[in-house]
Amino acid sequence: MTIDPRIDLPTVWAIVIALGVLIYVILDGFDLGIGLLYPLFPQEQDRQLMMNTVAPVWDGNETWMVLGGAGLYAAFPAVYGGLLSATYLPLVLMLCGLIFRGAAFELRAKAHRTRHAWDIAFMGGSALATFCQGMVLGTLLQGIPMVDGRYAGNGMEWLSPFSFFCGLGLCATYACLGCGWLIGKTDGALQRKLFAVMRPLSLLLLAAIAVISVWTMLAQPMVSARWFDPGNFFYFLPVPVLLVLAIAAIFRATRRGFDRQPFACAIGIVFLGFSGLMLSIFPYILPGSLDVWQASSPRSSQGFTLVGVIIVLPVILAYTALSYWVFRGKVASDAGYH
Repeated sequence: MTIDPRIDLPTVWAIVIALGVLIYVILDGFDLGIGLLYPLFPQEQDRQLMMNTVAPVWDGNETWMVLGGAGLYAAFPAVYGGLLSATYLPLVLMLCGLIFRGAAFELRAKAHRTRHAWDIAFMGGSALATFCQGMVLGTLLQGIPMVDGRYAGNGMEWLSPFSFFCGLGLCATYACLGCGWLIGKTDGALQRKLFAVMRPLSLLLLAAIAVISVWTMLAQPMVSARWFDPGNFFYFLPVPVLLVLAIAAIFRATRRGFDRQPFACAIGIVFLGFSGLMLSIFPYILPGSLDVWQASSPRSSQGFTLVGVIIVLPVILAYTALSYWVFRGKVASDAGYH
């Protein structure tokens, strides 16, 4: 397969990686969010049901992380090297959190005397993985020092108040997604508790988005100049307006007992937040350092790997959609994970 020379491959790859990251945040975000919600539901029956709602699909959700990481390595090696160098410790801790969470999924249902320990592993692993992902995002947004396309930092850029707050903000995001998912998959007393939890979580998420947005504008003059440029302002304005409307829709749905809308609105909030981020930094892939053209690998490499993506991506989308379709609907309280 020959790639048309008129196609802007760096932009195409940026879209592919952005799509992979967005889908990962939505899909793996809600199952990580279930672990974050565990402390609010101490009853064993509730916890087992919460885990059962995501047991058939959780491991497939992480496929999108692999796609995003592999795509970044293939298409933008300078960014891959700079980001990993600047956030090495958070990334290692994130992987440790995912390992503990995965082990808890497999072992909790079979454990008896040690079930409480696996609950802690599930909660701690979910929280650690989420917080570290947020720190990586914060490090990216605040800027990574690069000189002539090479990393020029000290490996501690992640250690900043902004990256810590982004970690907390992502915890609120995933918890909101997880709560919305559980509302759609459960009923009865557990669902009523989740309705009550969803409202303050959505407000917490809105506050986190507002603070991170303002903080980013103050730290990155390029971002504030873009948002408040008279030519852009009215085109960008629908993003915050729709965010507020999505929060209002969550309140309306939870008060009226609608069980599908909260998750849909939470996904909408994530999409709008991600869209706002893309509007803020594109075409930069490392804000203030490298744009997608400066950071790209040779065209031959991007073209060769894009052929693989064209083949593999529809397969991933198909089996992901199939798994969610097969396991659609409410989860019975006596269902088990074996």
